[in-house]
Amino acid sequence: MRILVTTVALPGHFFPLVPLAWAARAAGHEVLVACAAEFVRTVLGSGLPAVTTGPGERFDDISADDRPVAGLTEQRTEHGRVFGRMAARNLPGLREIAKAWKPDLVLSERAEFAGPLLAAQSGLPQIELHWGMAELPEYRTGAVTELSKRDLPAPPEPGRWLNPWPPSLRRPYAAGHDSIRTLSYNGEARVPDWVMRQRRRPRICLTLGTVVPRSGTNQVAHGAVDIVRALCGLGAEVVVAIDDGIAATWPPLPPSVRHVGRLPLSQVLPVCDVLIHHGGQGTSLTALETGLPQLVLPVFDDQFDNAEAVVRAGAGLSLPPHSVEPATIAQQCAEILATPGFRSAAAVIAHEIAAMPTPLHVVTTLHPPPLRRVA
Repeated sequence: MRILVTTVALPGHFFPLVPLAWAARAAGHEVLVACAAEFVRTVLGSGLPAVTTGPGERFDDISADDRPVAGLTEQRTEHGRVFGRMAARNLPGLREIAKAWKPDLVLSERAEFAGPLLAAQSGLPQIELHWGMAELPEYRTGAVTELSKRDLPAPPEPGRWLNPWPPSLRRPYAAGHDSIRTLSYNGEARVPDWVMRQRRRPRICLTLGTVVPRSGTNQVAHGAVDIVRALCGLGAEVVVAIDDGIAATWPPLPPSVRHVGRLPLSQVLPVCDVLIHHGGQGTSLTALETGLPQLVLPVFDDQFDNAEAVVRAGAGLSLPPHSVEPATIAQQCAEILATPGFRSAAAVIAHEIAAMPTPLHVVTTLHPPPLRRVA
């Protein structure tokens, strides 16, 4: 079977697809990832074959503003418009790829809408990898607005949803989703030597993902250096997982900061005591997968819903944007370190995740029904 994978050019959207794509290849299926030109190198770094749908994508309209003037709903809708414009631009190239490669199945992440349109036009089954806790109807509303301007139809609902969030944390709208166990992929990040060594102090990890640090309109990114310094006052070892280019612009930090730069979270988090982060899908689930307590500082879109799920599980705490101050963050982190119940609750969720169907199992269920292709 030939599986065409479609994704927007954002690591947080593509990375959750990688383990399933690996599993499909290991099972003998052919996999091809279609993406914008600027993202091909990232896909190739995952060990998957890639083909470009056309010119690179611009994400200038993706806002990481934690206090949007128009409100969170309008911010999400605007992001949907961005994804709709991307889909309209990528669809012609995707059609050419499908015409030449002749896929049997389209696998898309939830913000990529050209794949579903192609599947509907070609009579192909389509599956959605549903990252994030939030339903995000605003994405579809915004995307439909932009697609209609270009005389394109609304993307159809997928034939199947794959959801990596543990069932106990999902909201009612996701009741019909099929489970897939999260297996974290972290990109090209080397495992540092200190991960293998015994430690003498508690270890705190801070990460801000790939989008949040690029925007100065949120308090988390703007105050990151001060947050790190406040955490150093807890007597713990601090590691910061952030893009190397951003880390290079920071001033010297206290000696208790062991690392600032790229890190493979799936290898680092098991040797940490608490994770402080922005509430991204991959980061939240990687921490839950390892049974690590979290302090979530959500900034935009699904991050607020992911944070709420962590708190509801008893696996951590969350601070709203108006409370994001270095001293408050350090205080909340100290509470998590001193309260064993957070780790116990996180361990319960980790056990639930471990019992979910692996990508290898899910691949055995991906055989498409005998649908007639549209000429």
